[in-house]
Amino acid sequence: MPESDSTPVKKPKVKAVKSSPVKTAGAKKPVAKKTVPAAPKKKIKTKDIKKAKVAKLKPKKVKPKKKPVKVGTAKIKKKKKPVKKEEEKKEPEKRIIPDKYEPGSLKVNLYSTKGKIVREIPLPKVFDTEFRPDLIRRDVKASQANRRQRYGPAEMAGMRHAVSQWGKGRGTARVQRMTQENTAAESPPNVGGRRAHPPRPEHHWTLKINFKERRKARNTALATTAIPELVRKRGHKFSKKVTVPIVVEDNFAKIIRTKNVIRVLERLKVYDDVERARDGVHVRVGRGKMRGRRYKKPKSVLIIVPEFEGIERGASNLPGVEIVTPEHLNTELLAPGGDPGRLTIFTESAVKVIGAWENV
Repeated sequence: MPESDSTPVKKPKVKAVKSSPVKTAGAKKPVAKKTVPAAPKKKIKTKDIKKAKVAKLKPKKVKPKKKPVKVGTAKIKKKKKPVKKEEEKKEPEKRIIPDKYEPGSLKVNLYSTKGKIVREIPLPKVFDTEFRPDLIRRDVKASQANRRQRYGPAEMAGMRHAVSQWGKGRGTARVQRMTQENTAAESPPNVGGRRAHPPRPEHHWTLKINFKERRKARNTALATTAIPELVRKRGHKFSKKVTVPIVVEDNFAKIIRTKNVIRVLERLKVYDDVERARDGVHVRVGRGKMRGRRYKKPKSVLIIVPEFEGIERGASNLPGVEIVTPEHLNTELLAPGGDPGRLTIFTESAVKVIGAWENV
């Protein structure tokens, strides 16, 4: 074969022609971007580096994704109010009525709050105590004396003057007179002078009475509440058909409203005595009216309950009415002023508590 066929043929190089952009009507020229100089790097403090490391170590809290709710199927959940824990109410300890009960010879009717007779019950043995008006008077007098407060003038009252006596021969009264003056002073008959025989603050008003005598006086005063003649003699008003002392069922001690208490007293035919006490309020005679004790109020019914369950609120506002438990009974409550035979109302439980007294 010839040499021309074996040698490779070189292709001529073709220069690439740059395509110029086609100019169109209304086309904007490309705007060259302005180069913004880079901001200078801030120096990172070591404290910031430590905080960044701690932040990386702490796990991130991932919020749970909410499920998509379909329209018309979502249920509106009501916010539950925080439930307050109910504090355990401590119930008051109920008084245990002792089984020991010594009945006496007297018997009275047990009344309901409607004024009807339920049955007949025996009174405790303490109501058979001998009548001793002398002990009652002594105990009441002692309790009144022990409440007295000491009083008297100041030690130098009426003697804070420089005085001298002129003596006789001047035709004037021989009384003490202030020095360099003619004014009489310091003597009892003079204006501004001391009192002649004043009460002494060191005087003891207290009176003593033996414990057994005081207990005997209380018991005999309690026994006189069962004698209707003595109760009427004190001026109390009640029906002749009612037995004294009046004993009522235990639910009487739970009455809170005053109008309900009045209704029960009317059914028991005892409310006339409360009206007597209301009408008997009068202004005290003497200086006591200026010393915080202007009015005197007669005593009315004494209510005795085993414990306060509401009757102290309902009956305390009635004139002359007092409420007490058997533990706080004394001679002055049962025989005010030393006059025995107060009109009393017992509950059935209170009678049982009194029946369990020892050393009667």
